[in-house]
Amino acid sequence: MKNEQEVYAILADLTGEQLNDKPDQELFNSGLMDSMATVQLVMELEEKLNVNIPISEFERSEWDTPAKIMTQVAALQ
Repeated sequence: MKNEQEVYAILADLTGEQLNDKPDQELFNSGLMDSMATVQLVMELEEKLNVNIPISEFERSEWDTPAKIMTQVAALQ
């Protein structure tokens, strides 16, 4: 549950939107996030949730909703 709260807090900071009730909100196609926000997302996830996200293996389609981000973080922990 801590991971979920942290992911939503990071996304709120990056997008300016509260997405807690929108786990399937598309972040990139909706324009909420761009490539710069993606870099910030990766850095914050690595720092706050102690995961290593290899940029060379980062596939945007696997990280494009809050729910997918949480799934990926769980898989990397």
